[in-house]
Amino acid sequence: MTTTPLPQPQLDRAPITLDQYHEYTPEKLELLYGFYGYSGQDIKGFHLAMLTNMGLREAVSHLPMSKWLEAIQDVALQNPKLDDAMRDLLNQGIADLMAVAEYLEN
Repeated sequence: MTTTPLPQPQLDRAPITLDQYHEYTPEKLELLYGFYGYSGQDIKGFHLAMLTNMGLREAVSHLPMSKWLEAIQDVALQNPKLDDAMRDLLNQGIADLMAVAEYLEN
């Protein structure tokens, strides 16, 4: 098990350490059925390293906000801590943000 901490993406781009580079950069990238393959490696650290280097603001700017909101809603709704009241609040908040995203995207 690795002792190298996972990269922690921030709003703005940030460097990763050399240890993180060595630990989380795949040795070989492959294309399998249109998807990147990493020879069985766990790629969470690689994704986090890329987001750390890119910065979350930059990452979010490359796709419509509605896609990010949809993903956030899907992940949040899977959280077992959500009770019915919080689930309703989440859905209403996402609906409000979707209306803003739709306005900005048109």
